[in-house]
Amino acid sequence: MAPGAPRGPRALGRRSLLAGALAVPVAAVLPGCSSPRRRAADGSVTLRFQSLAWQQESIAVNKRLVNEWNAAHPKIRIEYVQGAWDGVHDQLLTSFEGGEAPDIIHDASDDLADFAYGGFLADLSGLLPRRLKADIPDHSWQTTTFGDGVFGVPFLQEPRVIMANRTLLERAGVRPPTAEAPWSWAEFEAVAERLTGDGRYGVAWPLKEPVSATLNLSLSTGGQVFHRGTDGKVEVRFDAPDQRVPQVIHDQVNTARTAARSTLGMGGSDTLPGFFGGRYAMVPLGFSFRQQIVQQAPEGFAWTVLPAPAGPGRDQRQGVSPQTLSIAEDCPFKEEAVAFLDFLLRPRNMVRLALGDWMLPTGRAALADPPLRTKRHGWATGTALARHLRSAPAQSVRGYPEWKDKIATPAFQEYYSGAIGGGALRRKLVRDGNLVLARYQR
Repeated sequence: MAPGAPRGPRALGRRSLLAGALAVPVAAVLPGCSSPRRRAADGSVTLRFQSLAWQQESIAVNKRLVNEWNAAHPKIRIEYVQGAWDGVHDQLLTSFEGGEAPDIIHDASDDLADFAYGGFLADLSGLLPRRLKADIPDHSWQTTTFGDGVFGVPFLQEPRVIMANRTLLERAGVRPPTAEAPWSWAEFEAVAERLTGDGRYGVAWPLKEPVSATLNLSLSTGGQVFHRGTDGKVEVRFDAPDQRVPQVIHDQVNTARTAARSTLGMGGSDTLPGFFGGRYAMVPLGFSFRQQIVQQAPEGFAWTVLPAPAGPGRDQRQGVSPQTLSIAEDCPFKEEAVAFLDFLLRPRNMVRLALGDWMLPTGRAALADPPLRTKRHGWATGTALARHLRSAPAQSVRGYPEWKDKIATPAFQEYYSGAIGGGALRRKLVRDGNLVLARYQR
């Protein structure tokens, strides 16, 4: 538990979650998300599992695991419900308020704070089996710990890495970084300059969603942004360590011109055609984008996975918001739901989920599995980075979704495009941001 974290999140009350949040129509809730609230005549129960798996491989693995469970446990049936990452926060908020929430909830750890403090998620502290608690390291459990409780199981995580054109790197004669000897941020800037020219940019930053990428990478330079005071309240600061990574991006786009301005409004997938075509030599992306590169790269395209730049003292820490599995507080069959989670997250099954999503498991046993440590497709680079992943700065901040959407996203977009300077960025993030957070901490 983080020092100074507020105690007893459920004591804040369910209705308080709606302060400052925009509700969506009840019709927006996924159909069929409510589960029977009593046992059937034969003693069996049915639990709804809302999965946010979206890649074909991942959906197939999740459905196979549900089918395997149901075949072995006829008295505890799991009903698979397909959800979607887009709009999941509002969808869950409405389903919780309407008493229609799924029993088992797939989400991301940086989306859980409001639901945990609002009393909508079950505290799993006394329910999780010893094996599962011991297999996942403490720094991963911190991502789902709010107050005195644990409100989700972190099971998949994704470091940010650099996808690079290997041919261009070799031609430029730059030192390839490794997990043991990464580039510094200054070295990364120098490499981008060497790779720029002949109609090519050294780097493309796809920053349609700039906030989590910026904050998580800034952990390597000591950036924290959110600071909890002795009174338990959180305030936004934007000090020198927080500014280093944003300044690199800003300067690459606006001063050095080593980064393409046109990619700032793109998602990661949008940059891949330019990457394959040699327009961008490097693209910082989430680890799972390797799947799209494998599927879409033209024949003979040589690419490699590089670790993200490190801060002072080769600090490779990154903030990460793992995918999580939680149980609704209203679920009347919590022990049965936990039994399914324990099955789903056995080491062998966690490896299957990781391979299906092209991500890293949080579990130590799964992370040591040979298929996840091969050099092929950069798996070994990712597993080497796993020990540096830490709880993202925003994890336990109530009101973070609103701060991100209304304040930080437009502010970073303006700064990276050159529309505003560093002083204006800081004022927006700090002054306007603290006004937002204050409404959640009354």
